[in-house]
Amino acid sequence: MLSLQLFSSNPKPTLLDYPLNPLLYPKCLKPPKPYPKSKPAPISSVLSWNRKPELAGETPRVVVITSGKGGVGKTTTTANVGLSLARLGFSVVAIDADVGLRNLDLLLGLENRVNYTVVEVLNGDCRLDQALVRDKRWSNFELLCISKPRSKLPIGFGGKALVWLVDALKAREEGSPDFILIDCPAGIDAGFITAITPANEAVLVTTPDITSLRDADRVTGLLECDGIRDIKMIVNRVRTDMIKGEDMMSVLDVQEMLGLALLGVIPEDSEVIRSTNRGYPLVLNKPPTLAGLAFEQAAWRLVEQDSMKAVMVEEEPKKRGFFSFFGG
Repeated sequence: MLSLQLFSSNPKPTLLDYPLNPLLYPKCLKPPKPYPKSKPAPISSVLSWNRKPELAGETPRVVVITSGKGGVGKTTTTANVGLSLARLGFSVVAIDADVGLRNLDLLLGLENRVNYTVVEVLNGDCRLDQALVRDKRWSNFELLCISKPRSKLPIGFGGKALVWLVDALKAREEGSPDFILIDCPAGIDAGFITAITPANEAVLVTTPDITSLRDADRVTGLLECDGIRDIKMIVNRVRTDMIKGEDMMSVLDVQEMLGLALLGVIPEDSEVIRSTNRGYPLVLNKPPTLAGLAFEQAAWRLVEQDSMKAVMVEEEPKKRGFFSFFGG
């Protein structure tokens, strides 16, 4: 075997001159350390946060956020999903289609900056760009209100007027927005029909209770009759402790009843009330809350037209009392 030797009168032994058995090493030399074992690769998450989501479908994507039942979180979903899309780099226009009972400007903290509405635009009192309220925190997010509080729409206002409004947003000089989110009013009356007319996809917000699910099932049928086939749902106000105690339906039960693709699951969070009163959406909180992270993930899936899978929550075993020994 070839060996390398230094040109000196008294060469010192090196590690190459000794065998691999550590017992035969002299005290002056230490045996080489074994190579560390390779660690297993970490489990990658479903959502790759180190990249920007790829926008699927033709732009602008007109999405109506509806539920049928009031108080399930439509406006909260519109505000948080809209700002999440803006933070991802997409241009968003949120339209509050609730006539006389608008609340989206309150949740966004923009109530003092709404000077003109769609009614003034249709009457010729202002331009469309004057009615659009740009958010100072994210300049690619804009708010557009249909009417002022406690006001009534003219008789001629309907689905065709909202279609004209969406077409006007598409033909703007500064470019068409990537997303147009329509905050739909509660119920299935004329306001609901007007809000869903220009939309080509829908997000159905529901809570895991029977009253909300019955209204959501009715709204799903109306959306399909109007030609909207891309319908996804967000299950709001989910409490895992009540699901384990069999006091609340699980997300799997909700999905089986409605038969819709799942866009997101929003846990019950007390921070929602605080953020609403401050006019500061959940997704802007630092540190982020669980509900805020869930809204961000739902916005990510909305961009890529993706859905999630519900996971079964194991039920807690019921506590057995003393008389259960006797069969009670």
